[in-house]
Amino acid sequence: MSADLSAEEIDRAERALALLRLDNDDIWRLGTHIRDRAVAAGAPIAIEITRAGVRQFCTLLPGATQSNLQWIARKAAISNHFERSSFAIARWFQTRDGMMERFGLNRTDYIDAGGAIPLRIARAGMVGTVTVSGLTQVEDHDYALDGIRALHAHQHRAA
Repeated sequence: MSADLSAEEIDRAERALALLRLDNDDIWRLGTHIRDRAVAAGAPIAIEITRAGVRQFCTLLPGATQSNLQWIARKAAISNHFERSSFAIARWFQTRDGMMERFGLNRTDYIDAGGAIPLRIARAGMVGTVTVSGLTQVEDHDYALDGIRALHAHQHRAA
């Protein structure tokens, strides 16, 4: 993912990856795909996947800390609020001053930094989030997006 993409380009890329379903096996496949890729790269990340507001998958790799879980909560909160990825929100806010304040979002609970992506089911909409923290916002976003791409491809091969 290019750091130069606009919020609209990011949105389009993510919406093209609507899933066919999101059951427990899908969540496991998504989480372990991201984890395996991060382990191979030695990336010190935390990963969380929620469905219907309930944590379904959570892991911290070596080097990740409680702070990463706090970042995850804040990234996921802004993603849930706008039903957009936190990276798209960061890009959108970057071009406008005072957006956090305009929407009444405090930085204790919300952060406009990449890493949280809505999980959408085709013809149903957003059902959860996948969130990564530990690297740059672009890298966190890319890990999450790569996981969704892999799950999307798996579902469509199996369909």
